[in-house]
Amino acid sequence: MADPLSFYLEDDKTEPGTKSNFDVDYVIHYKLPTTSVKEKEEAEAAFIQLINALSAVGFATEVRPGGKSSLLVFTKIASEKLLTSQVYRYRIQDWLFGVRTSAPKQDLSKYLEEEPVSEAERLRLTYLLITKSKNEGGAGITAKVGKWRYVDSIFPLHDHAFNRRWIKAWSSKYFLDEEDLNRIRDKFGERVAFYFAFLQSYFTFLLFPAAFGFAAWLILGKFSWFYAVVNSLWSVVFFEHWKTKEVDLAVRWGVRGVSRIQHPRPQFQFEREAQDPITGEIVRVYSPFKRLSRQLLQIPFALACVVVLGGLIAGCFSIEVFITEIYTGPFKQYLTFLPTVLLTVFMPTFSGLLTNLAERLTKAENYETHDAHQASFIEKIFVLNFITSYLPIFLTAFVYVPFGKLLVPYLDVFKVTAQSFTTMEKPVTKSWEINPDRLTAQVIYFTVTAQIVNFLTEVIVPYAKRKVFKKVQEVQSEFTGNGHELQIKDHPDEADFLKRVRNEAELDKYDVTVDYREMVVQFGYLSLFSVIWPLAACSFLVNNWVEARSDAMKIAIGSQRPVPWRADSIGPWLNSLGFLSWLGSITSAALVYLFNKHDINPDGTPWDISGWALLLSILFAEHIYFAVQLVVRSLIQKLDNPGLQKERAERYALRKKLLEQTFGSHGHDADLTEEAQGPGYVSSGERITREALEEDARVNATKTPEQLFWLRQRGAAETIEIGRGLMAEVAAANQTKS
Repeated sequence: MADPLSFYLEDDKTEPGTKSNFDVDYVIHYKLPTTSVKEKEEAEAAFIQLINALSAVGFATEVRPGGKSSLLVFTKIASEKLLTSQVYRYRIQDWLFGVRTSAPKQDLSKYLEEEPVSEAERLRLTYLLITKSKNEGGAGITAKVGKWRYVDSIFPLHDHAFNRRWIKAWSSKYFLDEEDLNRIRDKFGERVAFYFAFLQSYFTFLLFPAAFGFAAWLILGKFSWFYAVVNSLWSVVFFEHWKTKEVDLAVRWGVRGVSRIQHPRPQFQFEREAQDPITGEIVRVYSPFKRLSRQLLQIPFALACVVVLGGLIAGCFSIEVFITEIYTGPFKQYLTFLPTVLLTVFMPTFSGLLTNLAERLTKAENYETHDAHQASFIEKIFVLNFITSYLPIFLTAFVYVPFGKLLVPYLDVFKVTAQSFTTMEKPVTKSWEINPDRLTAQVIYFTVTAQIVNFLTEVIVPYAKRKVFKKVQEVQSEFTGNGHELQIKDHPDEADFLKRVRNEAELDKYDVTVDYREMVVQFGYLSLFSVIWPLAACSFLVNNWVEARSDAMKIAIGSQRPVPWRADSIGPWLNSLGFLSWLGSITSAALVYLFNKHDINPDGTPWDISGWALLLSILFAEHIYFAVQLVVRSLIQKLDNPGLQKERAERYALRKKLLEQTFGSHGHDADLTEEAQGPGYVSSGERITREALEEDARVNATKTPEQLFWLRQRGAAETIEIGRGLMAEVAAANQTKS
């Protein structure tokens, strides 16, 4: 496949390999070890188990070479009856958990005509069938875990025709409508759709603070109490509006309450099995006291983040102040970049180490479900993001300016160091004066420059890195080639398709929490510090228009297609928004109290600070915030009450009517083994004769390439045999090179 970016940007371009997905549901990227003989034997045994496990639950499989040291296992549900059974089972589960207001009808053919299976639902149920445990009827395959450690990834294929229409449509419109969100939901699931819905709602709400902030910048200036009040009121209204909006979307998309349906983590380690005293079912138990003791480790973790990251930021902050405002010696124009270099080198390293620590702590807490595990991990990541994003501005606003004269003597250590490295007899420093514009310059950097840098590192740099890395691999292959490289010979009908799949297999996995993190951090800048520079919302408005399109491009060409998981909200990020909205009312009050008098002393310090008055202004702002929040919440909730009441009434009436008719009466879990063997299946005891092959050849002559793709390997036994042959070829090629 050629450059995917050009494919999306050029009009009327048809790229080979993108017309069809060959009816593939999921691709399993299976990595092969190239060193230890023992590992090769383990990988071969695990591959046989993989194919058998997939075949046992009703998947048709095909294997193709994935590269120099990997295989591609293509899977699809072989029987429509099996898919129908899965759809019925999970929709019944939704009804029992209160997600659906009515139970599925027993006439499945008519029911599925009225409420057809979307592509997202099919892919989600297929993924669950692959990954859920064997006790629950699945294949029990979890990538990179235990005996499946050679399974690198399990991903669905992109629908490039849809992606192209999607990118082209969004590039020519300013606002996303409900139909756009519905298309995203049908393709990528509610979890991704909720992110774009939040981004669109946030973008729409930014129109007011952008316009008001521009007017305030022209008329009121910075540190305006009136702007601070209006901005805090806006943050409350947006937060409460979104809380209602996500309920609205959940009801409309039929996923309200879906968070109550938890998916178990395969990594959960239980201590014992016991009978639930209420329901009587057998449940796996892990001591809540052990989990609590490990959750308490979040306190030293937060302190470690403050010490490590806070110490790094404070140290670089002090060096920057000294070099830019005190130091006058040689090489000053170069030394001004020293703090930036230090942060660039050490911040990613320390953040990565702390992120790994957060992940290990979360694993140690040993949660039963994916949602609980993810929520705990996000809480820890929010602490990291809060420190790295906001601490520099807090230091400038509440340390550098108010207490600079008291702290500057402690910078003498830098003065002595600088003097010792120069041969000049005259001092290399000057008397220090506070720079009152430093705070504004910092806010402008984080709200404008940092947004541009983030866009480059998130979209442009990964794309360029993949291109460069691929080119380097090609050059290395040509330079070191000795005629013994593994030669991949694809069938002509499949060559373009397989080339495209190999490219997708090497892409990164899309993580929507990264995009949520960016928007929540941005909302924090607006709530906490826009009183310093009212034009911040204007910058965010432009950035977020670009962000929506760049995130779409990131999904379409920069990442593997995400598994279309369901969600009924933006999850733990909602609590983060509420916290930042509350903290913004306090921070804005403190900033206005400190800096809005304009009677700056000659040394740059603000007017005399009265501790009790500052505390009183903060408490007053906080209480006003809570009062306004209650009023806004009550007003907004009244707008949607009739619809929610109607939903509850319908659910109650339908549940009462259908409980007696459908509970336990369906018979759609019958043995589907015969139906699920798939096209071209040959049992282990069936003999393949010449006459049978000639008959198959006559039949296959009338079939399309998509149909023939699933007929090249007949059953799990032949897939295993061909897979083992490909493994042997890879091993031989690698052994010859070594």
